[in-house]
Amino acid sequence: MKNKIDTIIFDLGGVLIDWNPEHVYKEVFNNDQQKVDWFLNNICTSDWNVEQDAGRNLSEGTQILVNQFPEYEDLIRIFYDRWEDMIGGVIKETEDILHFLKQENKYKLYSLTNWSHETFPIPLRRYDFFKNFEGIVVSGDEKTRKPFPKIYKILLDRYNLNPGSCLFIDDNHDNIVTAEKLGINGIHYKNTDQLINDLSEYGINIK
Repeated sequence: MKNKIDTIIFDLGGVLIDWNPEHVYKEVFNNDQQKVDWFLNNICTSDWNVEQDAGRNLSEGTQILVNQFPEYEDLIRIFYDRWEDMIGGVIKETEDILHFLKQENKYKLYSLTNWSHETFPIPLRRYDFFKNFEGIVVSGDEKTRKPFPKIYKILLDRYNLNPGSCLFIDDNHDNIVTAEKLGINGIHYKNTDQLINDLSEYGINIK
C-alpha cells in the first residue's frame, strides 16, 4: 500500500474537461488533419497558449502572434474569438469519479489548473462539478503555472495541505514530475480504467 491519502487534487483540461483547439481548427481547415497539426504546432502553439495561462492577457498574446505571423492574422484571431467552441464538454467518466469521491466524504478535493483568468469563468459557469472542490488554484490568477513549483506551493500553503497525504491527478507528465519532487503523490492520467487502477493502489476504490 502506498501513502495514506486524505486529499485529492484534480487537473481540469484533459482530465475533467475536454478542451482542445482541434475542435475548432478541424472545422476551419475542413478536416484536413495535416493542416490542423501544422498550424497548432507552428503558429498557435501550446507554448504560446500557456503564456496566457500564466497570466498574459489574451489580447496581448494574440497581438504578439499577429505581429510575428501577419499572414495568418485571421486564423490566429480565431483562437480566442472561438475559444468557447474548443470545449468539447465534460469527460464524463472522470466526472463520475469526482462525484463518487465527494459522496464518499473521505477526501478533501481541490483543483490545480493551468487556465487563463479571462477564459476560466466560462467553464466555471457551465459545469456544476466545480461545487465538489473545496478550493481551486488557477494559474492565470496566480501569474505562474505548472510545472513551476511556485503554483504547487501556493495550493499547499493556501489550504494548509500536507504534501505527503495529497494525491495529484494530471494528464501532463511534467506536471506530475514537479509534484512528486515536492513530496506530492502523483498519477499521470491517461484514461479512466488506468486512473481507477492507480487510485486502488492508494486504497481508493471506485465503485
